[in-house]
Amino acid sequence: MGKKISFALNFILFYGIIYPISLLPLRIIYLFTDFLFLILRFVFPYRQKIIKKNICLSFPNLSKQEQLKLQHQFYKHFTDLLAESIKNISISKKELQLRFKFRNPEIMNNLYDEGKNVILVSGHYNNWEWMITSQAIGLKHHAIGIGMPLKNGFWDKTLNKRRSRFGMTIGSSSNINHLFENEPNPYATLLLSDQSPGDERKSYWMNFLNQPTPIIFGCEYLAHYYNQAVVYFEILKVKRGYYEVNFITICENPSEKSWGEITESHTNLLENTILKAPAYWLWSHNRWKKSIPSDLKELKENQRKSFETKFS
Repeated sequence: MGKKISFALNFILFYGIIYPISLLPLRIIYLFTDFLFLILRFVFPYRQKIIKKNICLSFPNLSKQEQLKLQHQFYKHFTDLLAESIKNISISKKELQLRFKFRNPEIMNNLYDEGKNVILVSGHYNNWEWMITSQAIGLKHHAIGIGMPLKNGFWDKTLNKRRSRFGMTIGSSSNINHLFENEPNPYATLLLSDQSPGDERKSYWMNFLNQPTPIIFGCEYLAHYYNQAVVYFEILKVKRGYYEVNFITICENPSEKSWGEITESHTNLLENTILKAPAYWLWSHNRWKKSIPSDLKELKENQRKSFETKFS
């Protein structure tokens, strides 16, 4: 009985409130989230301790006033992102193409013409939701998205259906083999690799934003295992509600890269992107919750040996 009630409430919330709001012009939806900004920033501060800690540790050279300014800018961008994510539920292909453009799609399209599969990697920076929805529209490769399923089955199924309506196939880490092995055409798999990993001992540790950080190794592992090119995508904010994507090739032949090179490359590129305009990264995520292993040096050496045994 409880599951039925939960489903009914979620159904009413989505189809009775959120979906109708998404049909409004974006400028109107911004009015709702401008009000929400005041609530989340000043009345019931959203994840304020995590945001403050993350910014303080990442930018220790900034004054307290500068750190507060960055927090304020993040909250404003975050609520804009909520508006744009709601609009993403029903945005038309025409409007999405107007608001979200690829600067240099030839980098990807040349790889397609060469028959190369690609891993598209970046982080939770600017409007990654529109990237997920746009990928199948603007690129030749068949679009695949890999992510962690939401705990709530209704929202996971409903949101993924809306995200994939223009042609993307969405899967999880548990069915990657099935996705790749049954795909006849060159495909591009979108990965966001800046979330906190599930197991710090299976991660690649490096310095990121001024602190030791475990990085998910999936991008590099998949690139070597399936012989996929790796391309970093940088989402740039042109103005409110408008973005452009810049593609940067990391490697076309992963076998030429040694252990850690691909992970360090895409992580350093993301860091450089963040440093140019830090307010647009997801500072509310509890990114640095893992403890540094006491045997980190030995752990990294064992990881390297295992990698070289498998892929050399």
